[in-house]
Amino acid sequence: MARRDQPMIEFSGKKVLILGGMGFIGSNLAIRLADLGADVTVVDSMLAQYGGNLANLDGHQDRLHINFSDIRDSHTLSYLVRDVDIIYSMAGQTSHVESMHDPFTDLEINCSSQLSILECCRKFNPQVEILYASTRQIYGRPQYLPVDESHPIVPVDVNGINKYAAEMYYTLYHKVHGMRCTSLRLTNTYGPRQHLRDNKQGFVGIFLRLALSGEQLRVFGDGQQLRDFNYVDDVVDAFLMATGREDLHGGAFNLGHGDKHSLLEFVQTLAEFTDVSYEIVPFPPEHKAIDIGDYYADFSLFSDKTTWVPQVDLKSGLERTVNYFKTRQNLYW
Repeated sequence: MARRDQPMIEFSGKKVLILGGMGFIGSNLAIRLADLGADVTVVDSMLAQYGGNLANLDGHQDRLHINFSDIRDSHTLSYLVRDVDIIYSMAGQTSHVESMHDPFTDLEINCSSQLSILECCRKFNPQVEILYASTRQIYGRPQYLPVDESHPIVPVDVNGINKYAAEMYYTLYHKVHGMRCTSLRLTNTYGPRQHLRDNKQGFVGIFLRLALSGEQLRVFGDGQQLRDFNYVDDVVDAFLMATGREDLHGGAFNLGHGDKHSLLEFVQTLAEFTDVSYEIVPFPPEHKAIDIGDYYADFSLFSDKTTWVPQVDLKSGLERTVNYFKTRQNLYW
């Protein structure tokens, strides 16, 4: 399908730094930017539990610069951020349950490191544009649907608190220091190069791995919880279309999809492309404590400003995703 979403700026020759660039969304973004002619450096700590995977850039290494560093290392960051035009801050700890088990590591990666990025840029490259991958998790349990940017911020876990604090740092540095920062609040993102090797990065990856492995899925609750889903190509489009937009700087914007599906509908769609079986089970206590119920976003604010509209429906996206992983299982789990 031809994509009607188009970046606002010319990326050819731009120096781009992608933090978390060996991970799921970061690697897809890196490949697209290389296709657009950007001079791309990807940075990743390659800590296994956070999604970095050499296979994600297989076949593209010659078109990219790869730096194995941890965003918690401010000394290295202070050199990496110099002389780049655009930074995509995609690195993060994304497990909500893990954030409750190990809150201080979540604080380091999702909050303190983001402040360190901003300070390094303020000192050594204050003109750089930074786009930050935030999350719908900051809203907590929806008080109304669809959730827009005016919805109260009431996180239900440590991850949501730290991601929101980081987002506020980006907004503050725009207001006080004039830095060019934009945050996008991601919903359930799925697609090729997704982290599947463990149970720490959301139900979508878990369901995909189990279905592709021929194992039974466990659906918590009654399976009727509603979600919206974004295929990774649409999310990459959103970041590209947000780049170079002065009217977005200092803001935070929802991504989402006009279609919403229950968890059971997700599983039934997945069953069209895999031999999947499932059982419905009660919520384990640690999951129930941070479950948010139904969630789907109002992304009209971002769409009105950029014309971004997701192009890929769930059925098409899951078919592409399954086809990608079917021949690469040994590389991802």
